Amino acid sequence: MSDSLMATYNRLPISLQKGEGVWVWDTTGKKYLDALSGIAVCGLGHAHPAVKEAICKQAGELIHTSNLYQIELQQQLGDGLTRIAEMDRVFFCNSGAEANEAAIKLARLFGHKKGIENPTIVVMEQSFHGRTLATLSATGNRKVQAGFEPLVSGFIRVPYGDLEAIRTVAKNSHSTVAVLVEPVQGEGGINIPQEDYLNEIRAICDEYDWLIMLDEIQTGMGRSGRMFAYQHTGIHPDVITLAKGLGNGVPIGACLAKGKAAETFGPGNHGSTFGGNPLACAAALTVIRTLEDQGLTQRAEQLGAKLLTDFADKLQDVTGIEEIRGLGLLIGIELDRPCQALVTQALEQGLLINVTAEKVIRLLPPLIMSDEEADHLVNALTTLIKSFLKEQ
Repeated sequence: MSDSLMATYNRLPISLQKGEGVWVWDTTGKKYLDALSGIAVCGLGHAHPAVKEAICKQAGELIHTSNLYQIELQQQLGDGLTRIAEMDRVFFCNSGAEANEAAIKLARLFGHKKGIENPTIVVMEQSFHGRTLATLSATGNRKVQAGFEPLVSGFIRVPYGDLEAIRTVAKNSHSTVAVLVEPVQGEGGINIPQEDYLNEIRAICDEYDWLIMLDEIQTGMGRSGRMFAYQHTGIHPDVITLAKGLGNGVPIGACLAKGKAAETFGPGNHGSTFGGNPLACAAALTVIRTLEDQGLTQRAEQLGAKLLTDFADKLQDVTGIEEIRGLGLLIGIELDRPCQALVTQALEQGLLINVTAEKVIRLLPPLIMSDEEADHLVNALTTLIKSFLKEQ
């Protein structure tokens, strides 16, 4: 194996060559059920015909012009995204980290315009917002921060789900301007807060004139059973960040804003060379149309409920299972011990899964998965889990 690549990943010992729907094949011809979707990216599965057609057509016409000029497809995508998200304006970039960078900059500029010299943002323990210096500083995971000090200042960290901790910050900090929070923590272990969590944060933000900024990079684009996870509540956020499932594999990110937040940025405040180029926008427009036309958000809700029920039935009497939780097609199976070895064992059985937070099996399957494929996933994975726990 060549050593020309920087050693930033502990890659698994396979190379995937092609995909179709929920299935992928490696260079030896072995077939795998992809229960991870490229980490919540390929919500429409692999080689989706509409996405393929859109990319090929656009590549033959115009891939890139830069934001020095108006881009018709970008305007169409902006109109579509703000409609389905019930937001006012959007900035396009290339990744989730960039979308969160935009949100952090927006919050700081919002604070400066209010006369706050050193604006701060409330963030959560166990969160994940990216690996740029600002976003890893916002992230609540010491492991990804180690070695990159000094971190970016301006963040106040509180436990996820702890509303009283946010209220304490509100009473004692005069520099806070926003709360940045995931509706469901993905990298943190599919952590789902209490039902009124976002509603109460919205109320605190309203009282203190803060922005509520939702990182929907992993939860957005239908995965939670709604187009956006915040739509399970009655609130409207000030800022939403998106990426992952937005382009079904074509890199694109977005920072959406509403009301006062939407008027914060002006010309020269932010930018991106590649952000919102015609190719990425063509793919994302196709994703939105497909999600809506095929009712895939509702499908995610139904399939997620089925998977939770089936996993609970098959694992209910198994010692070593701490909790099975999920929202739509964000599913976590927490064991009472580290279980990274399951990833390799699953690979041997033709199954792509992930373990996060050391003990949580994270499942993010494509929204197009059939009931039969879901049954295959449940049967294969529960057999592996039982075997793993028994050996342990």
